[in-house]
Amino acid sequence: MSDIELKYLSDIEKSIEYIDIHLNGVRNFNIFQNNFTIQRAIERELEIIGEATNQLLKLNPEIKISSARQIVDTRNRIIHSYDAVDENIVWRIIVRNIPVLDKEVKALLKNDSKNRKSD
Repeated sequence: MSDIELKYLSDIEKSIEYIDIHLNGVRNFNIFQNNFTIQRAIERELEIIGEATNQLLKLNPEIKISSARQIVDTRNRIIHSYDAVDENIVWRIIVRNIPVLDKEVKALLKNDSKNRKSD
């Protein structure tokens, strides 16, 4: 895997970590729903994740991220239709999709690390 691909994967991994930080490690919809600052911070992390994923797809369309196209589409919706972002959809992404993405990114990074060690 190229260094730039690793950079984008690392950016995704960091944004996932920051989502957890913004939520103080607690997955509570009421807290999320009632805190505009948390909502906006997480939307920003989703924008970063989406842009990094988009760049990865340009470099490597075969990258093993199961929802890559949907991730990019979500980023586009947040950026271009910012006034129509649905907090329920964002919350579903947080609790359903982000954990899967986290595992996939960590596996890609781990696999690359193993391959670099064996070279």
